[in-house]
Amino acid sequence: MSDREPPRRRVPGPARPARPGTGQRPGPGARPARRPGPPRPGAPKTIRLGSPRPRLRLVGVALTLVLLAFVVRLFQVQAVDASTYAAKAEQNRYVGQVLAAERGEITDRNGVALATSEDAYDITADPTMFTPDELEIADGPEQAAALLSPILGQDQDELVEKLRPENEALRYVKLAGRQTPQVWKQIKDLKSALAKKAESDESAANVLAGVFSVPTSKRVYPNNELAAGILGWVNAEGRGGGGIELQLDKRLAGKDGKIRYAQSGGRLVPTVGSTETPAVPGSDIELTIDRDIQWAAQNAISKQVEESAADRGYVIVQDTRTGEVLAMANAPGFDPNSLSEADPAALGNAAVQDAFEPGSTAKVLSMAAVLEENAATSGTHVVVPNRLHRGDRLFKDDIDHPTWYLTLNGVLAKSSNIGTILATGQLGKTQAQANKVLYDYLRAFGLGSHTGLGFPGETKGILAPPDTWSTSQQYTIPFGQGVSVNAMQAASVYSTIANGGVRVEPTLVRGSKGPDGRFTPAPKPEETRVVSEKTAKTLARMLESVVDDEEGTGTKARIPGYRVAGKTGTANRVDPATGKYHGYTSSFAGFAPADKPRITVYCVIQNATEGSYFGGQICGPVYKQVMEFALKTLQVPPTGAAPAALPVTFKP
Repeated sequence: MSDREPPRRRVPGPARPARPGTGQRPGPGARPARRPGPPRPGAPKTIRLGSPRPRLRLVGVALTLVLLAFVVRLFQVQAVDASTYAAKAEQNRYVGQVLAAERGEITDRNGVALATSEDAYDITADPTMFTPDELEIADGPEQAAALLSPILGQDQDELVEKLRPENEALRYVKLAGRQTPQVWKQIKDLKSALAKKAESDESAANVLAGVFSVPTSKRVYPNNELAAGILGWVNAEGRGGGGIELQLDKRLAGKDGKIRYAQSGGRLVPTVGSTETPAVPGSDIELTIDRDIQWAAQNAISKQVEESAADRGYVIVQDTRTGEVLAMANAPGFDPNSLSEADPAALGNAAVQDAFEPGSTAKVLSMAAVLEENAATSGTHVVVPNRLHRGDRLFKDDIDHPTWYLTLNGVLAKSSNIGTILATGQLGKTQAQANKVLYDYLRAFGLGSHTGLGFPGETKGILAPPDTWSTSQQYTIPFGQGVSVNAMQAASVYSTIANGGVRVEPTLVRGSKGPDGRFTPAPKPEETRVVSEKTAKTLARMLESVVDDEEGTGTKARIPGYRVAGKTGTANRVDPATGKYHGYTSSFAGFAPADKPRITVYCVIQNATEGSYFGGQICGPVYKQVMEFALKTLQVPPTGAAPAALPVTFKP
């Protein structure tokens, strides 16, 4: 180690600040500071950033305004308009559908279906699915219509109009209503085939993609024209359009139900649940009609109307004891399955809707009044001249004849107008009194009133009060002119006589069967005694003379083995088109067996233009044919006793 001392280290002290203006750096040994010179070429530029605070304030204000708008809108939706938006959401989310009630059947008295319903479909379309934008072709409606036209049986141009409506926003049109399942299957198969082709060929379009179906039901009449006038029809809305279908529509239609369910994109959401009010099926209606007797009546009257080249005709068959209508046939008729092809003039039920002058079949009413008032008996002598002057007219019978010497029974058997005028003249001391008495009996038998059927469009006929009868009416009404009836009223007159003088309101409905299967019988019809049993029996015997006596006008109505009571009628006919007399109303009315009545048959033919127009000649055979069939169908035994032959003439 050296004796020399080590050099001392200088410890730096705190730097002294440079003196202003000296240019020295702070610190020990600092050099004078250089003045800044111009920037050197290529040296980087210094960028000074603005203050971020104004920008942050602006963004904050904007976000605050946006959030405030959301808060206000949220408050409006959830508080102010909450119920409104909830209702809209409910409406859009939940959809409802009507559950159509099954329409009740209409059957005959034996349970044979006359009107029933089967499954059907309404063919619909969404026009917005046929646009060029949707199908990527310009003639989508034309192509679809060409395919659907032969299947639906509709005009192609009409289908195009439905698929390309003026209202471009329209999303529902009905192309065809109540089509059979077979029709919808054809469309569905064709639609599927087009869809498969479109999947494999991008240039092909499924032009039926917008065609759909809605399940419904279709009314069917298995027997076509049979009893169409009674049954009526169901219109396009599924409601009764005529006949029993209209009269009992509420009971037949039942009550539609409803179903409400949640949906998304047109599909059911099963987890949300649904509410349903089931449909209540309509009641089945059982008529008093016997299908077989109805067929016989319709067949017989149709043939005769055709042979006589007549405007129309009708036949009524009635149970004399109960008032039940066993048949009510019209010709020409119509097929309710094909209403578009039906003649409008044939629609309805002419047997209760036509009003006509009955002619000589109404003479039984005059005879009932004369017998009941004890003005004469069946054997009373009546001298009948060839002409009779009354008031301002000269009356005659249907044929010229010498003076006839007839009994009252003979007046009815030979259908003498003059004899009837003379007989009814005995009903009062004056003609006015006689008119009043006759009028009261006509009303009691049901003329001038509804029959009680309650059938749509039924006419009451025309029966003026007696104090308004003209001079001619005072003498024509006794033999069936100057008064009008419908066929059911006239048939009821003969049923009243057959029933011992008690009128039973006609009925067409036996009862109904509700959804629970319980049968409820129809209310009992009203019964009214019109004449005594003695008078009714005398009239029945007198009516037998019309058919059995060779002097009678109804010999063509004879039925082997049965006693038949009946009366012919041939009246001048009022043409409904002109209101003037033109042609004839031909008729035959009666019941059998005469000794123990069971069935009434009444036949009318309007305006026969070929062959005979006399009631006994063209309606007598129809009466016989229908009556024979009805007696056999109901197994009515033949008459055992021979008819009582009342005298027709007398020797002066």
